[in-house]
Amino acid sequence: MSTATKVIQPKTPSKMPPLKPVDKKPAPNADVAISRETLREIESAAIELAGIAGAEITRAVGGLLAVRYKTAVKEDLWKDPVSEIDQKVERMIRERLAESFPKHDIIGEESTERPAKNDFIWAVDPIDGTANFVNGLPLFAASIGILHNGVPVVGAVWTSVSHALRAGVYHCTAGGKLRFDGADVTPKVNPEVRRRLVGVPVATVSDGLWETRKTGSAALECTMVAAGLLQAARFASPNIWDIAGGLALVFAGGGVARRRVDKEWVEMIAFEPSKENPDLRYWRGEIIIGERSAADTMCEMQSSTS
Repeated sequence: MSTATKVIQPKTPSKMPPLKPVDKKPAPNADVAISRETLREIESAAIELAGIAGAEITRAVGGLLAVRYKTAVKEDLWKDPVSEIDQKVERMIRERLAESFPKHDIIGEESTERPAKNDFIWAVDPIDGTANFVNGLPLFAASIGILHNGVPVVGAVWTSVSHALRAGVYHCTAGGKLRFDGADVTPKVNPEVRRRLVGVPVATVSDGLWETRKTGSAALECTMVAAGLLQAARFASPNIWDIAGGLALVFAGGGVARRRVDKEWVEMIAFEPSKENPDLRYWRGEIIIGERSAADTMCEMQSSTS
């Protein structure tokens, strides 16, 4: 009589995770101690400011821009371009916030000015994807994210492209629905599509389950994950202004965020200051976002190859 041999399955997943999560858990930021009226007031202002930023960006596309670079490793290797539009848009946003929310704090990419110390922080990236913008590649965004004690509670991100095949503003409040220019966003699932897309900074062997894409804008990729165009995305070391607005959108779209802490991937609900520097302006981290099963699978794959 033969003895059955137990087959141990490999840890590497053999098929793509489903597009939508099986368990419908509440959004990570759903339970915040802020009135709906306050959230709607902040959201309305953020939508307006994101729209103003988008209009300025659109007017400037194709024109001759004054551009400087934050770093230059070599004379012929220039990095981190900043255009005059980046600076103009952030200045306009700061002026409007000084009128409407003078007691709120602001973390902007282009200016280190901090108008107040407050539980509410506006994280502003006037143009995310500036290298694309100055080169005329139409993949960029203007991102506004509002944090309350580090938790993303409002997001408004103007994008040059969208699921609707036009520019517009993705927006949401904590516990609310994902919307695009006021209309609810409901991703359409095509059962005939077997392969799924993910955004990655650099494709690795661990990304073999998916077809990888890189847009050059973390904020834009966040909106694509939120709207169901990308199943997941991974960011190597984004700044807080790159993803603050986008994370709120991802949560509203039913997605999750994971952050690498040492060698472990842990759930991310809020931005927390590092031990080295308590100022959230200097927050950095390796992040994975996506629908729950895809994000967890990507975390598992990254852990197995690191």
